Amino acid sequence: MQKSRQEIYLIIFALILLVSPGFYASIAYGQDIEKRLSDLEETLKKQQETIKGQQNLIEGLKDELGKLKSAEAQGSTKPLPVTTTQEEGQQKQPKSLSVGGLFGASSMLNPNISVVLNTYGYASQMTDSTLKNRGIPGYYTNSQVTADMANTRGFNLDSAELYIFAPVDPYFNLYTTIPVTEDGVSIEEAYFTTTALPDGLQIKGGKFRSGFGRLNAQHSHVWSFVDAPLAYKAFTGSEGIDEKGVQVTYLPDLLIPLTIGAEALQGDNDILFGKDAESAPHAYTAFAKVSFDIGDDSTILTGLSLISGKTRSNAIADNTIFVGNSTLYGVEFTYKWKPSRLSSLTLQSEYLLRSQSGDLTNETSLKISPLKRQQDGFYIQSAYQFGLWTWGVRYDRLGIFRDDFQRQGDLSQSFGNAPWRASTEMSLDLTEFSRLRLQYNYDRSGRDDKTNNELFLQVILGIGAHGAHTF
Repeated sequence: MQKSRQEIYLIIFALILLVSPGFYASIAYGQDIEKRLSDLEETLKKQQETIKGQQNLIEGLKDELGKLKSAEAQGSTKPLPVTTTQEEGQQKQPKSLSVGGLFGASSMLNPNISVVLNTYGYASQMTDSTLKNRGIPGYYTNSQVTADMANTRGFNLDSAELYIFAPVDPYFNLYTTIPVTEDGVSIEEAYFTTTALPDGLQIKGGKFRSGFGRLNAQHSHVWSFVDAPLAYKAFTGSEGIDEKGVQVTYLPDLLIPLTIGAEALQGDNDILFGKDAESAPHAYTAFAKVSFDIGDDSTILTGLSLISGKTRSNAIADNTIFVGNSTLYGVEFTYKWKPSRLSSLTLQSEYLLRSQSGDLTNETSLKISPLKRQQDGFYIQSAYQFGLWTWGVRYDRLGIFRDDFQRQGDLSQSFGNAPWRASTEMSLDLTEFSRLRLQYNYDRSGRDDKTNNELFLQVILGIGAHGAHTF
């Protein structure tokens, strides 16, 4: 019996010896699992903090994107209502504004400074002297063919445009455009915009491109063609309506974006008004523009514009001065289809009607004869983008429905055929900072049955931070 007990104890002792290493190992393994679980919990905690920070960053970027779209609308002379975020952007000063290259964007806090070079080569079968005296009879005289209306065969420099923008404080933004040409340095635009007025309301003051029409508010380096349509050349000059004054725009809270605007301008435009017409501001503008989407890829923008004021100009007949009143009406339509970044189609058209009444005088303001004239013009153009290439066509004409030039009561004058022109262009955007363009014009605008075959080779290059352009 005693022996049996000893055997039993020996067996139990052997089992303990066999089991004890695994027992102690299991204890050590359990401790290792606890440590790993603790480390994993700490890692998950850090990841949650990272995710939370990324979520905050995403929300901040969304807010900045909304303010960017608002800033783009505020920064243009024509605040086109493409989005409804403008109201939010006008209430609070953005911490930073997104800007970028000639056609792109990045983010920065310092003043945005850029230079855009616009230069081109020009060829025509006409001589330079003929081109310099090729006016449009009944619309403007040969003596009014300025440098921006006539081209010189060979190499031409449109401008090297210096652009500066920065927020001033929570209440104002400041914009300046300074073109440098062969004739010197000038100030094309220098204006402020408000950022803290009640919802949808904004004030712009200084010197700026008027909100009249569509093409007028755009700088030439963003045009779809090298030159301005005939209607703009005849009624406002190729540089358009660029005036000192104040602009008020309102974006009401509606289902579709609608912008209503009014301007009081000095009236310096030589062709439409003239700085000597009156010493005080003597030109006034009103416009309304609406846009709406068609599906996910298409947008339509249309609008009405009017500008009216006192006129004193020598652009009507040689050796005479016209003193009276001028009114210019405008209707615009733009359709854009953009399914991707490298594919788009744009259809754009404007109709302009000018009405003037007053007296032709000599240089001593002695009345020669009364004058009334109503003249109109339009253009329609289309540009199709495929990859880096864009191909465009344009047709523009004056005297569509009205070409009335009346002197001495009902005595009407005729100047010949209606001026018209057909153009085609092909552009290559190598990057967002460079554009090459080849354009041909079949120009019959001289009313003399002569054709001016024009060929342009344009180069546009941009460096620095340049604000995104409007829709």
